[in-house]
Amino acid sequence: MIDVDLPTEGRNPRTLDLDTLPTLDVLRLINTEDATVPMVVAAVLPQIAELVELAVTSLRRGGRVHYFGAGTSGRLAVLDAAELPPTFGIWGRVVAHNAGGAGALVKAVSDVEDDAEQGARDAAQVAPGDIAVGVAASGRTPYVLGALRAAAGRGARTALISCNPHAPYGDEVEVHIGLATGPEVISGSTRMKAGTATKLVLNAFSTTLMVRLGRTYSNLMVSVNALNGKLRARLVRILTEATGMDAVTCENALSEAGGNTRVALVSLLGEVPAARATTVLEEADGGVREALQRLRSA
Repeated sequence: MIDVDLPTEGRNPRTLDLDTLPTLDVLRLINTEDATVPMVVAAVLPQIAELVELAVTSLRRGGRVHYFGAGTSGRLAVLDAAELPPTFGIWGRVVAHNAGGAGALVKAVSDVEDDAEQGARDAAQVAPGDIAVGVAASGRTPYVLGALRAAAGRGARTALISCNPHAPYGDEVEVHIGLATGPEVISGSTRMKAGTATKLVLNAFSTTLMVRLGRTYSNLMVSVNALNGKLRARLVRILTEATGMDAVTCENALSEAGGNTRVALVSLLGEVPAARATTVLEEADGGVREALQRLRSA
């Protein structure tokens, strides 16, 4: 039975004849529906910004961001958290908890999303001052709500990313990012528009968070370290783009920095030895621009 209270469960009047159409027309319908998603995300940018600011404050104070999700939402959360370390060099600070654990990532487990107590148990890893972000298309998944309520009880700040702008639980969290994606091409198939919107929100949130934490310089990935030959060549190119210096100079600086790109960059732009660059980066919580400002003000 369709739950008419959930926007994503309703029937889409634009796709009622979907199964009678030629292949290309089916694809056009899906594409037309997908094209509405960026506008939906644009409408909640102020809420995403609010969540970013909460997370910046938490991480600067040593806290962590915890995602909680089930099904498609949980998988997207795991993907977002997994991709941050290799891209931004930040490890163990943004973590994802998926209902059903690792096994549910590759095989659907239908009953785990209804286990609010398991959500609460998973939230035992949350510390006071952390950020707990629930990801649930319906806005009322018991596993997610159980986790968020337990996290709030432990002194964490809480947020919800949903595709149900009027989800009752949205009033309990500090930030509700309610995406009005509406009914899916296939009723209830939230892996479609709802999943796409959720992915865009997670991308925007975590990327902006990393930028605000100084994990980039301009639009360059400077928090990746040279762990192998391929990465070293890429990082030398990044350093040449960031500094305008030649490849040999940048490669030498990267070697003196022990493969640490940010240290090499601060060393080159600040005209200081790698040891001094390391120290000022630590004082600046890892932010390249803040470190350079400190050097200029010294």
